Amino acid sequence: MIPALAIPSLALPGTKRLKRWLFLGHRWLGILTGLFFATWFVSGMVMMYVAFPRLTEAERHAALPAIAWASVVLDPGTALARAGLAPEDMRRIDLAMLGDEPVWRILPWTGARRALSARDGRRIAGADAALARAVASHHPAARDPAVRDLTTRDLWTVHQRYDGARPFHRVSLGDAAGTELYVSAVSGEIALDTTRHERLWNWVGAVPHWLYLTPLRARTELWRGVILWLSGLCIVGAVTGLAVGLMRLRGLRTPHRGWMAWHHVAGLTGGIALIAFIASGWFSMNPGRWVSPPAPEPAALLGYAGPAGPLPFDRAALAAACPAVEIRLHRVAGRPVTVLACRDGGRIVLGPPEPLEAAIRAGAGALMPEAAPPRLERIGRPDLYWYGPDRRLPVLRAAFDDPAGTWFHIDPETGEVLDRMDRSNRAARWLFNALHCLDFAVLTGNRPAWDLALLTLCAAGLAISLSGIVIGWRRLRRTVRSRSSRGFGWPGRRR
Repeated sequence: MIPALAIPSLALPGTKRLKRWLFLGHRWLGILTGLFFATWFVSGMVMMYVAFPRLTEAERHAALPAIAWASVVLDPGTALARAGLAPEDMRRIDLAMLGDEPVWRILPWTGARRALSARDGRRIAGADAALARAVASHHPAARDPAVRDLTTRDLWTVHQRYDGARPFHRVSLGDAAGTELYVSAVSGEIALDTTRHERLWNWVGAVPHWLYLTPLRARTELWRGVILWLSGLCIVGAVTGLAVGLMRLRGLRTPHRGWMAWHHVAGLTGGIALIAFIASGWFSMNPGRWVSPPAPEPAALLGYAGPAGPLPFDRAALAAACPAVEIRLHRVAGRPVTVLACRDGGRIVLGPPEPLEAAIRAGAGALMPEAAPPRLERIGRPDLYWYGPDRRLPVLRAAFDDPAGTWFHIDPETGEVLDRMDRSNRAARWLFNALHCLDFAVLTGNRPAWDLALLTLCAAGLAISLSGIVIGWRRLRRTVRSRSSRGFGWPGRRR
């Protein structure tokens, strides 16, 4: 018979002390973070159904009037010359209406955007309140537009993506939905629209979920640091809680009663989901900045655009193609491409008769000239990395064999580079989207199943949080009473 061996780890000096610190650490971390956990779960459930306000391309185009071709005098080449730019300086040039006047908007490779009247070539320096109201009057929901104020930054425009368009004229459309437009005082373009429904529900959705307090969110690095540290503490609290719960388990039963029993059972059944939610939320802040930005580098896009040449501009052909609300001109491997956004929501692409995909294949290698030519694959249906309601299909995927495994997604209809994705972005898809949003095709393809699964896990996390809040509150009350009975703990109390 083999003699029984003592397990030395159980007799190690300091084991009881470490265990005590584990219990105390979880207790006080739970007290500190319980309200945040509960808030995140409630707000997360709201966010499943009401997203943070944003302006889609379809919404932006719907608010534009059809181009008044009779007023378009300047061609794009002349507009570039009036702006002091050469064709090779141009990344893109757009034509659209600003109120009742056609305007060329030029996006150069370097420097700020420039806008000129397509009627007389004068520089468009900004938009006053009257022009902002005229712009808003073309919105399909406009009833009685009124400029409410001029704002530089508020809750809905606090993100740094709006920095180049500040300040904004906030225009109320006077419709039943309470729609408000943010019209840039710099360019006169609509940057954002919000409705009363979005504003109301986001106060209990995205605003508390992301800690979108305007003074804090306006300081991007401070806000990012607060989220990282707070969610980091919450991860420690959740992990220690699961460890304590397993240590407290007696067979398959809990030794506790009342709220402690609820907290113990909920923690054991939903603890893994709780850790997955909070850890993936922490990861979404890109700690260490190891996830690459999805926007392609300007140098890569410049190489892809290729050499500059004359920009074709046939007013009669453009006017006959469709009632266009916007014209966009850019280059692909030196080939000029004209994209018309039509009044009915469709797109028409004009250019030389040869297939655009040949130019895309020729220019794709210039996105990463230091690497071997990429493999081009046509994606006709959503896959693990290209999916969602805003993703264009079909799309071309240019896959490079570089150390980072870089992909570029290109619209085969217009030749526009839509995004850049490497191994870090693909890993982030699983570490955030999959864990935080249950973004799996088997669930997202069957919406009731996705709702039920995510709501169930959120309910489990909420049960852990609320029971922990009750337990923490009772612990605090006992602590305060104990200290009070000993004659300290309250300012001014006699000893």
